[in-house]
Amino acid sequence: MSRLIIGLLVGMVLGGALVFYLFIGVPKAVHAPGTPISAPDPAGQPAETAQIVLGQEFFNQVLSTIFRDMSPPTFPLSEGGAQNQPGACGSQLSLVREGSGVQSSVRFDNNRLSAPLAFNGSYNSMFGCFQFTGWAQANLDLRYDASRQAVFGQINVETVNLDGVNPLVGGIVTPLVQSTLNSRVNPILLIDGPQIAVSLPIAASNGTLQAAVKDVRGEVKENALHLYLTYDFQGSPLQPTQ
Repeated sequence: MSRLIIGLLVGMVLGGALVFYLFIGVPKAVHAPGTPISAPDPAGQPAETAQIVLGQEFFNQVLSTIFRDMSPPTFPLSEGGAQNQPGACGSQLSLVREGSGVQSSVRFDNNRLSAPLAFNGSYNSMFGCFQFTGWAQANLDLRYDASRQAVFGQINVETVNLDGVNPLVGGIVTPLVQSTLNSRVNPILLIDGPQIAVSLPIAASNGTLQAAVKDVRGEVKENALHLYLTYDFQGSPLQPTQ
């Protein structure tokens, strides 16, 4: 029962955070913290492990809500020209729900997290304003930082596909789109230690049960992300009330 409760609570936090930060992001941070999350031990998980299962459709339902009820996530185009100047063409990139024959979504394929991202934008150059549309193919790597007891995601844009853009312009805009998505979104904080730490007063024992995450494993299977959080349980006396 305790695993179920922890899984449900963390699932709500993780699910919302993953989708929000995937598309809104933490600006100007590109360093990948921690180490890659390993697959589960074939011999099985320790008894003090909580499992979180998040389905593909859960993420996509949250995405649908973001695009339906909020403004499109928009970023200044990395190293672009004049940005967001009143009355001028701003160098910027916006993610959209659907475009270029692609729907922005999260997919669980071949034991990995992938995300096709539709976008539009503009580039203010010395030759004038260029409007563009297209889509990018990205994957999401999961990493665990033991020092912070935190799980991070690192989005990696593999390809950028522009629609009907002059090759000369495309040669400039394509790497700008790729670097913008990679630099403006990464790293993605998915789970922060204090959010999932356990602190339960046990009055009958005159103490507090505490637990912090000491290891995280993960895998993608059956159209769902499975995360395994192993806790380190400790007990401590209750502090007297002042």
